[in-house]
Amino acid sequence: MPEAETPRRRGRGPGTTHQQVSPGVIFLRPQIAGGRPGTLDGAWWPRSRDIGAQLRGLVTALSAHIAPVSRVGLDRDAWDGVPEHLFIDRRLVHIDWFPIGDDTVLFTRDDGNLVALLVIPPHATQHQARQAMAQALDLDNLAQAEQILVDAGLDRKGGPAA
Repeated sequence: MPEAETPRRRGRGPGTTHQQVSPGVIFLRPQIAGGRPGTLDGAWWPRSRDIGAQLRGLVTALSAHIAPVSRVGLDRDAWDGVPEHLFIDRRLVHIDWFPIGDDTVLFTRDDGNLVALLVIPPHATQHQARQAMAQALDLDNLAQAEQILVDAGLDRKGGPAA
């Protein structure tokens, strides 16, 4: 399996500006986990549904920015090629799967805190991705991930919402 490209991390969200967003980008809130408002810590726009290929770069980027990641929680049915674990940067990262939907992915840091990211479907348009990311990063946002995708005109397959 080819090495995944590390996602480009941005410190601020795309907001209402015309900041370029593209598959592979991750945006994180300035304050992650613990005492923060909202339900999400950031948003990620994967390049594909092959989580084995996508996860390596994402965990590397998150570990460098927030703290080492020891576990990843995701919906197995929403992804292709879900491994039971990965060795990333000489660390064992366990992969747990739950029927949570493909609109979020959860990361457990070594300190036990969770980081929850909205997952933008790979086939979203740049406009849809920017809108969903901005809402996910809004400190006043209390909407769940599924509703954010609906608000952006997306369904779980990445097409227009029904």
